[in-house]
Amino acid sequence: MAELAELGDPRSREINERHGDDHAVNLGNLRALAKRLKTQQDLARELWATGDSAARLLSLLICRPKSFDRDELDTMLRQARTPKVQDWLVNYVVKKHPAVEELRLAWFADPDPVVASAGWALTTERVTKRPEGLDLPALLDIIEARMKDAPDRLQWAMNHCLAQIGIDHPAQRSRAMDIGERLEVLKDYPTPPGCTSPYAPIWITELVRRQLPDKSR
Repeated sequence: MAELAELGDPRSREINERHGDDHAVNLGNLRALAKRLKTQQDLARELWATGDSAARLLSLLICRPKSFDRDELDTMLRQARTPKVQDWLVNYVVKKHPAVEELRLAWFADPDPVVASAGWALTTERVTKRPEGLDLPALLDIIEARMKDAPDRLQWAMNHCLAQIGIDHPAQRSRAMDIGERLEVLKDYPTPPGCTSPYAPIWITELVRRQLPDKSR
């Protein structure tokens, strides 16, 4: 914890706070520390228990994902209230766990929008990598009905799912585009030069274009 405190820097805190995070450690420095520590499950649990966001991020880098049980991961997600901690927990730990599908289904239907956003993130992973068994039209029904008024983090996760359905599933692309155009979610989101807008119709169009063969070759 003392070493993490020494790594803290005001500039990093300022940048992180813009994204809803509350720690002051540069993520590159955090990864370097994790590389030195290597996997240490007991230490990972101790770091998580501190409640400190930087410590929890470090915990997720040095833990052994399959050593957590299903209920432990559910509790951890409900404790992970900042975007980066939740994102790393879902991507670095939950996705590697045998109970990932069980957790996806439970979180997807959770009344807490922050928890539900994790369920949508895992659903988006399935849309892209393992769509067999998913009812894509039903997912689009939910997005169409709820995304416009969803809280920010849940709205972002649902919008990502909408875009990936349009990108990865041509049969659903026209409807996904239509939903995005009518709801106009993130249409005016400030997008840096060289980056793709998160507005679903632009996102879908650009990613599909990149997938098409270059006719000049």
